[in-house]
Amino acid sequence: MVEMTHPGGPADDLEASSVDDSRRKLLLGATTLVGAVGVAFTAVPFVESWFPSESARALGLPTEVDLTKIEPGQMIITVWRRNPIYVVHRTPEMIREIPGHDNLLKDPNSEDPRALAGLSAPLPDYCKNPDRSRVPEWFACIGTCTHLGCLPKPFFDAHDPEIGAYWPGGWRCPCHGSRFDLAGRVFDGSPASTNLNIMPYAFEGNTKLIVGVDHAGETQTGASG
Repeated sequence: MVEMTHPGGPADDLEASSVDDSRRKLLLGATTLVGAVGVAFTAVPFVESWFPSESARALGLPTEVDLTKIEPGQMIITVWRRNPIYVVHRTPEMIREIPGHDNLLKDPNSEDPRALAGLSAPLPDYCKNPDRSRVPEWFACIGTCTHLGCLPKPFFDAHDPEIGAYWPGGWRCPCHGSRFDLAGRVFDGSPASTNLNIMPYAFEGNTKLIVGVDHAGETQTGASG
């Protein structure tokens, strides 16, 4: 005699439970993946809509950055003349970490002429200061390591245990370990010999940064690419 089961019996309950459990695991995995991607892009947004068109890139035209979209402590990456450009909204805490470790740097005052490699214009005067910027709150540079051209990763937290108690915040290159502070100045012991390059840029009002001009409306020649 064959034992019959009816809908809603123990076997169906077990099967439904198994399906529900599988769905929960699938949804949990998907949510975790989306969350991880969201965190990564929140830390360093790389937003295509901020980029100039291909024709503008080919012509080396200026790149505009909407500063209202960059939160304090955040960095975005845009493109100018096929170069990645880092734009950082520095917090008061980050600005306070810039001085005080000049003895650990190769070129604390941006005096090394080799830092002009790849630039056909003189190093802008507005980066020949401890902050290496027009205003302390905003830092912009060409985001390629001056060793072999890799993209340094942001490690903005001071005293990061992964780097060391001396660390004031900045960038570390994932390729060969070069380290740069929050003003893009290279640390002694790094394979990179010079600071991160500063390209021409200007502000238009309080909400827009224009990469590729030294004064608003005036196009400058910068890094080739």
